[in-house]
Amino acid sequence: MRKLIALFMLFGMLFAPMITKAQEETESEAEATEEAAPVQAAPAPTPVMTDDDLVAEEQSFHQVIKDKFIEGDPTYMTPVLLCLILGLAVALERIVTLNLSTTNTKKLLAKVESALEEGGIEAAKDVTKGTRGPVASIFTQGLMRYSEGIEMVEKSIIAYGSVEMGRLEKGLVWISLFISLAPMLGFMGTVIGMIGAFDSIEAAGDISPSLVAGGIKIALLTTVAGLIVAIILQLFYNYCVAKIDGIVNDMEDASISLVDILVKHKLTR
Repeated sequence: MRKLIALFMLFGMLFAPMITKAQEETESEAEATEEAAPVQAAPAPTPVMTDDDLVAEEQSFHQVIKDKFIEGDPTYMTPVLLCLILGLAVALERIVTLNLSTTNTKKLLAKVESALEEGGIEAAKDVTKGTRGPVASIFTQGLMRYSEGIEMVEKSIIAYGSVEMGRLEKGLVWISLFISLAPMLGFMGTVIGMIGAFDSIEAAGDISPSLVAGGIKIALLTTVAGLIVAIILQLFYNYCVAKIDGIVNDMEDASISLVDILVKHKLTR
């Protein structure tokens, strides 16, 4: 036992310097690695836009529009602005009216057919009178002529369909007028601005860039304003026309289906 303990002590004395040296080398390498590692800079804080910044940006946009309106001369810019306001008013009224005039024709035809089978013509009239839209109005006129024959029903539907189409297109002529009028007013401001520029040149007796620039600026601003108004109103006009075309197609398809239903009802009586 004593020999074994002495042997362990001998090994410890022999390998202790080596272990200590290895530990020192490991510690020195770790310190060198820490020194060599670059220090990462903290990320810069992301700028946050506050409500005040957004309000300032919005105010600057409105201020730019206001400045351009004044620079273009309110005498010529005001009529263009009125065309935009009046045209948008008519367009929005037409859009609301056309959306309210849209009818689910398949559902209406199913109700009319069911009412004819259960209660006859009078029940079908009650269904169409209680439904909103031009399609239901045409159905009502056709059902009212049912006693006079199918031919009179068809003629009544065609005649009253033209009346309903005229009601759907009501107001579009005003939108078309403002679409044409806005660029004309803008071009008129252009011509007047150029005339003013040449008058200034004539009065000064010299071609000065500052004199010419003022008239040309008014001319360009009024032209741009008129074109922008025309583009905006043209989009609304095309939407209304497309909506009317869709309603008219539904009216024609539904009218043909109604006549077929009435013929079927008359044959099965």
